[in-house]
Amino acid sequence: MLICSCTVGLIVARLAKGLGMNVNAVDPYASSAVAASASVTLMPSLAELLPTVDFLTIHTPLIASTKGMISSVELAQMKPGSRILNVARGGTIDEPALMNALETGHIAGAALDVFATEPPTSGSTSAQLIAHPRVIPTPHLGASTVEAQENVSIDVCEQVLQILGGSLPRSAVNAPLILPEEYKKLQPFVHLVEKIGSIYTQHYGSAKSPLSNRNTFDLIYEGEVSEMNNTKPLFAALIKGLMSPISKDLNVNIVNAELVARERGIIVNEQRSRDTPSHSYSSLITLVARAAKVNGDNLGSSHQHDYIISGTCSESQPLISRIDRFATSFVPEGTLLICHNFDSPGKIGVVGSILGKRGVNINFMSVAPISKGKKQQKEIDSSDEALMILGVDRAVDECVVKGLVNEGGVLSASVVSL
Repeated sequence: MLICSCTVGLIVARLAKGLGMNVNAVDPYASSAVAASASVTLMPSLAELLPTVDFLTIHTPLIASTKGMISSVELAQMKPGSRILNVARGGTIDEPALMNALETGHIAGAALDVFATEPPTSGSTSAQLIAHPRVIPTPHLGASTVEAQENVSIDVCEQVLQILGGSLPRSAVNAPLILPEEYKKLQPFVHLVEKIGSIYTQHYGSAKSPLSNRNTFDLIYEGEVSEMNNTKPLFAALIKGLMSPISKDLNVNIVNAELVARERGIIVNEQRSRDTPSHSYSSLITLVARAAKVNGDNLGSSHQHDYIISGTCSESQPLISRIDRFATSFVPEGTLLICHNFDSPGKIGVVGSILGKRGVNINFMSVAPISKGKKQQKEIDSSDEALMILGVDRAVDECVVKGLVNEGGVLSASVVSL
């Protein structure tokens, strides 16, 4: 019955359980442990969820992948006489399709407080839905009521008094307190770690493998950054980077980062390395996404390994120095195309030609060989593999990526937008 088992979704799930309902949900990024704690059954896909529901509630942000996600096709998959609620974002439901389903009686009713057109214009589908006898429309008030405004004002005043009294506030946006000079030193690394987290989610998530989205991470600090007293901003930056590509409306900060991580089932082990560095960087930060384990053993050990991204800062500019086994050197900004391929003569030309034919201009290109000491034993000689990182001037769609794999002989490719 739920699309997205996020914080609001879990609250709705618990209320539904109290009414005696069985609760199913679909959320590709949900933690199975968190869902189980709320007695929610995670379904593999939306297509498998819809035929099971009597009431469908939507709790997702409006991003490219969720816009129009409930169309005439999805509505037809629902039970005759089922009902739908959207209190998240307008645009996730195809409103003309919903209107048609209500008119035919296939959908018995809807409850909506968000619409594709806000405020609804006269004669629009949004306005027609508001006037429909089987639709319950309400305004999306949030904290806009008189009572809510009074409570917020009182809460702010109480916390100001706490600060003046020498205590920490309950909901400070910049807590815990960090000395300005220390935060100034941390700031470049905050940007770096956020970029690393975003690259991880977009690069490995594009593989569309159920094992690509992991929830246990090591965040390793080496060199001068390991001597910083307070690394809370780095932890918050990682959670923000991991979550931003898949949840545009989620505001992660130093105050709520731990809560967001806990709700999503994300475990981050921060480590300070005191070993003699094997690199020349004054500071290095490494993200290690641990392979899934069952009873202490790596799941599918022949195919599973830790995912690793390392980076540093050069004159306050973030620089990615490693992705898995590959020694890289590029600035994480703009739109990146990351290609894994065999390092054979003419490969760069082939990739460039394919992109050129599709109107994609290359701003920069970096070819990353396997790092010395990082070669892994495989059935084939891995030493002839390479990672090609290309900065391009516009978004790259799925057909271009498929063209690189099918025509260019690229093993895999991902698009990362930063």
